[in-house]
Amino acid sequence: MLHSVLQRFALDGKVAVVTGGGDGIGRAASLHLAQAGAVVAILDRQADKAEQVAREIHAAGGVASAHAVDVSDAAGLAAALALVADTQGRLDLLVNNAGMAIRAKAVEMDLADWNQVVAVNLTGMFLAARLCAGHMMAAGHGGAIVNTASVMGLSGGLYPNVAYQTTKGGVVNMTRALALEWVGSGIRVNAVAPTFVRTAFISGLTANPEILSTIEAATPMGRLAEPEEIADAILFLLSPAAGMITGVILPVDGGYLAR
Repeated sequence: MLHSVLQRFALDGKVAVVTGGGDGIGRAASLHLAQAGAVVAILDRQADKAEQVAREIHAAGGVASAHAVDVSDAAGLAAALALVADTQGRLDLLVNNAGMAIRAKAVEMDLADWNQVVAVNLTGMFLAARLCAGHMMAAGHGGAIVNTASVMGLSGGLYPNVAYQTTKGGVVNMTRALALEWVGSGIRVNAVAPTFVRTAFISGLTANPEILSTIEAATPMGRLAEPEEIADAILFLLSPAAGMITGVILPVDGGYLAR
């Protein structure tokens, strides 16, 4: 009985793509998926980071590949995903995680910076989802996608970060829209909405004791999340155990949104 329950979380025989997989949440998700039995393609703008995660997976007996990709480069992203699908013979799962933030007040933000955040966080996420869904539909076997949203897409946030907050709000509703559009093709689309996670992504905030204290005070559980805790939720949403779940935004936030 225990074995059959654990099998509901297994990903044996599945091929997974993780964007932004070289660090933070993406790295943790890549390692989790490999441990669950998936073949993992790690996409990241920084080739060295993607390769390091692939080496970690290989050392643990898993199968992984590294690909230097900027998700805002439509042609480059399409080529990388086609390579994965051709090499592995299928593409089943996507962790749509690549993202960036340029923190600035709205009245001070340079338009080029705004456009860059939108290109990565929203357009890049749409492109990755659409391309992966195309491979899943062509193969006719369905699949699952988890987008990385944020509590900042479901609240006003704590700091002036308008481009990030806006794009993550877009990810929330894009997740719902794609879930409804693709459900007939057997593709589930969900999102996680993390609180502040202890990664290099927010090191500029956590290095400031006053800001860190403010973040902890705003979180009922009183601490930051760890990358592995977000990866736990991603693994669940991608697994057969979540087979009846689509269009859901799952906060992993220590109670942040309950206030």
